Amino acid sequence: MLTKKQAKIFFLGGTLLFALIFLGLSYDTVVSGLPANTHPENITEEVLLGRTIWDDKNCMGCHTIMGEGAYYAPELTKVYDRRGPDYIKAAVNFKNGGWAPNGRHMVEYNFTDKEAEGLVAFFKWVGEMNLNGFPAEPTIK
Repeated sequence: MLTKKQAKIFFLGGTLLFALIFLGLSYDTVVSGLPANTHPENITEEVLLGRTIWDDKNCMGCHTIMGEGAYYAPELTKVYDRRGPDYIKAAVNFKNGGWAPNGRHMVEYNFTDKEAEGLVAFFKWVGEMNLNGFPAEPTIK
């Protein structure tokens, strides 16, 4: 049985130990993990434009990317690898809101060619990140 003083020392020592472990792992992630996994050197003006469009048009309101967002529309983390740039451009600029895979309609945005290229560059950059196996390969193709 611990005395009150021993319990206090045990608690404070454990808290300090795990706080140091947490800070060390956080530092390692920020310094070596993130740059190696996200490749920030590949962020171009096109990628930034695509990200801005993604945020401004609230694409996350329907789609998910890297596991974040809504589940109404398809997951887009690896869409560049799965479908390619031409498919992405066609999907984001389909006329009259007619893009309706599985009965769910894509909003018509009328993006310019530059904006469509920005979205393609953004999806390409996201797809090249090392996400430790996310999303999993589909079992049925």
